[in-house]
Amino acid sequence: MWTRDFGLFFGARAVARLGDTMLPVALAAGLLQHGHGAGAVGLAMASTAAAFASLVIFGGVLADRFDTRLLMIGADLVRVGTQSLAAALFFTGHVVLWQICVIAAANGAAGAIFQPGVASSVPRLAADVQKANGAIRVAESAAQLAGPAVAGVLVGFASPGAVFAAHAATFALSAACLLLLRFPPAVHDSVPDSLGFRGDLVVGWREFRARTWLWGVIVIWCFLMITTTGPTTPLVAVSIVGQHGSGAYGLVNSALGAGTVVGGLVALRLRPRRMLRAGALALTGFSAFPGAVGAGLSLPLIAVGALIAGAGASFWAVMWATSVQTQVRPDVLNRIHAYDVAGSIAMLPVGQALAGPAANAFGTDRVLLTGGVMTLLVCAALLAVPAIRGLQRVDTRIGGGQPATPAPEPTRHRTESH
Repeated sequence: MWTRDFGLFFGARAVARLGDTMLPVALAAGLLQHGHGAGAVGLAMASTAAAFASLVIFGGVLADRFDTRLLMIGADLVRVGTQSLAAALFFTGHVVLWQICVIAAANGAAGAIFQPGVASSVPRLAADVQKANGAIRVAESAAQLAGPAVAGVLVGFASPGAVFAAHAATFALSAACLLLLRFPPAVHDSVPDSLGFRGDLVVGWREFRARTWLWGVIVIWCFLMITTTGPTTPLVAVSIVGQHGSGAYGLVNSALGAGTVVGGLVALRLRPRRMLRAGALALTGFSAFPGAVGAGLSLPLIAVGALIAGAGASFWAVMWATSVQTQVRPDVLNRIHAYDVAGSIAMLPVGQALAGPAANAFGTDRVLLTGGVMTLLVCAALLAVPAIRGLQRVDTRIGGGQPATPAPEPTRHRTESH
């Protein structure tokens, strides 16, 4: 797995993730420092999310039609420019909210061009796709632990502008790594150029719909976003900070991050034949986090619940990414991944928006306990769908990096296996 090219890609993902986890601290500290409130911070973050969600499907088409590496390098360079501009605004004290939102939206648009290419890059660079995803997950989780701490130090000893400058530097390093690596030739043999951009969108949607296991997971996942993932982050923050203080909330977040590292390490070693079934079973552990907070358990037990939740969610993420990357044909993989990403995050803002009204109506603890129960029900739904629980792993050819032909499945699944 650890070839020169995969090492460069691994480094690009790790350093970019480090910068991304520093950004919320810089935005919050910088905007609050210049007289803006929490609503302004939310608006700036929403600008990034909205641009990303609305354009990622188009990014998938571009990634399947053009050179994936060059698109990712271009997206990184755009973000070097936008974050350097943001750093200059904060250094000079000329901080206007609409300008920050425009910069944030440009970052989201660049991310939408970058992200689809990640899916096809892993199987092209690594013969063992699962181990590659596990290694990347561990690195990203470690960056998630370190990023906010680094940002806090930079804000404390310098200014928010220094964090934006560091963020720009991470994108420059990512672009340099991508510039140095060399991809094997891509496979683009089943979608003729004559279809055009709209035709590629239609083909991508048709391929997405043809896989019951794929769209089935996305549909079920939307319920998790609305009932659990969306409400958990704001309500857990309010509950823990209110009862135990902000330091306790940082400790719980660290436990959650440590859990994601553990889940990634387990995914490096454990190789289940039915990956989505194993991932769904592991995902049941996520119920421990909102459940522990909602039940009013002690802080150490909440931290343990966060650790278990992080491990379960991380293991599921590796199983899911590997399944998509090895089951889908390379020539449509970027578009399929784009539909996957768009569908996975579509309901997250809905869950976040409903968190406050639901807590006011039923109480924070009840909403969190409901989230824990819904996690278990979502996992049960995943396991109840034959196409999901019965999907068999597809290993890649050693040294090839391209998905091998899947083994024949029972007749009732054969139209869903690619």
